[in-house]
This record gives sequence, structure tokens and C-alpha cells, in this order.
Amino acid sequence: MSGLLARYERLVASGELRPDADQRRAAERLDRLQRDLQAESPGGLLSQLFGNRRTQPQGVYLWGGVGRGKSMLMDLFHETLAIDDKRRVHFHAFMQEVHARMRSWREADPGDPIPRVARDIAREVRCLAFDEMVVNNSADAMIMSRLFGALIEDEGVAVVTTSNRPPDDLYKDGLNREHFLPFIALVKERLDVFPLDGPVDYRLDRLGGIDNWHTPLGEKATAQVREAFFRLTDYKPEDAAHVPAAELDVGGKRTIHVPKSLKGVAVFSFKRLCGEARGAPDYLAIARTYHTVIVVGIPRIGPDMRNEAARFVTLIDALYEYRVKLFVTAEAPPQELYETGDGAFEFERTVSRLMEMQSAEYMALGHGEEA
Repeated sequence: MSGLLARYERLVASGELRPDADQRRAAERLDRLQRDLQAESPGGLLSQLFGNRRTQPQGVYLWGGVGRGKSMLMDLFHETLAIDDKRRVHFHAFMQEVHARMRSWREADPGDPIPRVARDIAREVRCLAFDEMVVNNSADAMIMSRLFGALIEDEGVAVVTTSNRPPDDLYKDGLNREHFLPFIALVKERLDVFPLDGPVDYRLDRLGGIDNWHTPLGEKATAQVREAFFRLTDYKPEDAAHVPAAELDVGGKRTIHVPKSLKGVAVFSFKRLCGEARGAPDYLAIARTYHTVIVVGIPRIGPDMRNEAARFVTLIDALYEYRVKLFVTAEAPPQELYETGDGAFEFERTVSRLMEMQSAEYMALGHGEEA
């Protein structure tokens, strides 16, 4: 198996990837980490000279807008890392496991569970690779500084992660964020931070012309947004039943259940998103966290659905403000969704935004980027 850098160079030479200075620098750094980890693995050069002693390697934090190649580099790193004790895992799934391990330790012993959980994880892996580090609930934020401090500094686990946000923007405006700040300091000290902001948005290439708005409701429309989800997340259709869910924190007061949440893409039904009592804070939390939102089952909104219409307007305003990409299945095109009823005139602004959100210019904008 060739190393990461050799594989990356072949992809560029073949035209599958375009030359990108940011990607190249990140690939070189990941390749160096890869060689360090392999050298000290059983049978490696350092292991032969000094025994199986763990060092404290400097990890890597890749961040940037969607479609800039972060997950691609992560995949290459993990695939070509020639050690057995490695793991690539979605960040939400990992944190759910951590909470389960903590509960088990508390039941067995009333002592502090975090060092024990870190020790258990370190016995299993030498390198943890996370795709999409995003912190959106206070339960995770409260333990991350101590957990990762123990993993990296005490146990010598190498951490490689991707994120849509720079370290300083993680858990931004979150409840009791002051408890999370030591984690940010740890990331900046113990991981090399690489921004990826190259000129190519591979996400748009992967979409291959799939439209944003699919009507009428039915199997064909559902198949189209499902395909968009798989292309955006690189998830395999045969694993559809195992796409993780998430609980999104809203100002520490409540959470929103996200039925499908992966790599910055969220899937909701219209009924759950706009048919239940929700307000601007809920929709802003979604817009800040996800670069792409898929809403399925949007009906024609009749005069008896003015609450649903008002919530839908608020949702679209929030998504538009943060330049979130929107894919939907709907009973009708935007201009025919809500033709009569209270607020139908004001709904015309929402129709205008929905039309703009389908444009190539809007789709090319980065998450949170000004138009």
C-alpha cells in the first residue's frame, strides 16, 4: 500500500483532483504524521530501536468550507495508514459512545469516569480520525477539554479531524462556552491547524446537476434528494439505515432531534420542522450547524395552515441568512405553495428567496458567506 502523499499525487496527475496548494500542504503534513505513526508501530523502525513506547504526536485539524477536499484527505489518510490500531469515526457517533462508557463506569465505580474512558479508548486505538467535528450540545462541550486532554496528553493518542469551522468558532454562542475554551486552546496547541479554502468546490461537481426542488411528492422526488444526500456525504446507499441522528442544542434550553445528520447535512420532514411549535432560535441553530438541509414532504399550504406558513417563512429566512443549501420534496413549486391565506402576500418574499436559493450563484457561496 502506498502512502497518502503518493496516492494524492496520482489523483492530481490523473485529473481526478485539480492542483490545490492548501490541499497539497495538508497532504504533506498528514503524510508525515502517517510515517511517524508507522515507525513506532510494532515492527516499525522506532519500535525496533526503543520498544513499543508511545510518543505524543502532533495531530492535524483540517477546516474549511464544504466541498474543499477535507473528507477526501481524511479518507486517504485512514486508508493508507499502515497500522492496525486506528479508527475513523463520525464525531457525533464517537461522543455518544463516550457518554455510554461514562455511564458504565459510573455504575461500576463512583470515581471520575473521564480518565478511565480515555484509558480504555487508548488501549483500542493509536490514532483517532474524526470526520466533521462539530459541537452542538452542552453535554459534549462540558467534557471535551478533559477527555481530549487525557487522550492526547496522557495517553498519547493521535487525533486527526475535519471541521467546517476554525477552532475558535467551535461551539460559538453555546451555553457555558467558557468551560469549552480549554478545548480550543488544546486544539491550537496540540494539533496543526490547516485551512482548506481552495478554488474548487468538489461538492458541486458531485451533485452532477441534481435539482434543489423536486415535485410532485412521490418516489421519484424522494429518490432525487436521497441521491443528493449520498453524494454530499459520500455515504453508501446500502448503509442508509445506519445514517446517524443527532440532538441539536438550542441555547441550552431544549434540543431539536435531527433524524439524519452527517457531514454537515441534515434531513427533516416538513411536519416535524414546521408542523410543531418552533421559533427563530430553533431555525438559526439549524442554519448555523448545517451547510445543507433537506426537507421532505412539503405540502400545499392552505389558509388553515397559517402557523405552518409563518414557521416556514422563518426557516427559509434563517437558512438564507447563513447561505445554507436547501433540497426539498414538495407537492408544488415555490410560487404555488401558499397562494391564499393570512400572510400570502408576505410569502412572496419567501418564494423569491426559494428561487434564488436554486441558482448557481447561491449554490457556489460558502456556508455563512455574504452574497
